[in-house]
Amino acid sequence: MIFEHLGITDAQSVSGGCIHRCYRASLKGRRVFLKVNDARFADAFAAEADGLAALRANGCTAPEPLAHGAAGAESYLIMDFLQLKPRGNYAALGRMLAALHARGQSESFGWVRDNYIGATPQKNGAHANWAEFWRERRLGPQVALAKRNGHAIDIGNVCDVLAKHRPAPSLLHGDLWGGNAGFLPNGAPVLFDPAVYFGDRETDLAMTELFGRFPPEFYSAYGPLPEGYETRKHLYNLYHLLNHLNLFGGGYLAQVKATLRLLADAR
Repeated sequence: MIFEHLGITDAQSVSGGCIHRCYRASLKGRRVFLKVNDARFADAFAAEADGLAALRANGCTAPEPLAHGAAGAESYLIMDFLQLKPRGNYAALGRMLAALHARGQSESFGWVRDNYIGATPQKNGAHANWAEFWRERRLGPQVALAKRNGHAIDIGNVCDVLAKHRPAPSLLHGDLWGGNAGFLPNGAPVLFDPAVYFGDRETDLAMTELFGRFPPEFYSAYGPLPEGYETRKHLYNLYHLLNHLNLFGGGYLAQVKATLRLLADAR
């Protein structure tokens, strides 16, 4: 059993997403959070640890990754255990995200390694042009995967809405919906389960609106976004809708098609 191999004691099963088996446990007297899956997830755990370290290095509160690897037929990620609650100081979360986007800067879009958006591989090869990056590294692979899954999706020229948009490459959380943010007992915000890369900061804000907006104080504290965001956010969320179509099936097809119609009308 992987617990004995890692020296884990007092493991208690807890909720932690739909992919991995998660535990609150002890390791050499320290409270830890453990994720376990079969060995093919070893790279995904390495990518998650990389993303958490990047968030922490750029001023965000996030669990500290302690160890990851494979043991026999299983892989694992061990991180510091944080007692979280679902609601807290959303204004502080908005300020923390704005600081991340301002502090984490790059000369190109992408990341030093590929990672994952949910269970789907996410390619992060560098591009100097944002529209090309979004088309070739984000939408293109999802459309190809959808085709293999039996969904013929034609995105046409939807990336034309980015033709005059020249964002700076900012470090992104990359998968920022409500389930990937939490709060310490004192209300301070925490980010976790990242899919980091350098991209347009608007993509993080867009995803906060996809499955129900964050409270108004979050957006007020973050600050204003450039003209055209109200259209671009649909292009950015198309990526996540396509990913949900590929992960969870045809229930998301109508939402994908509705978004494509909206973007076609906006051009």
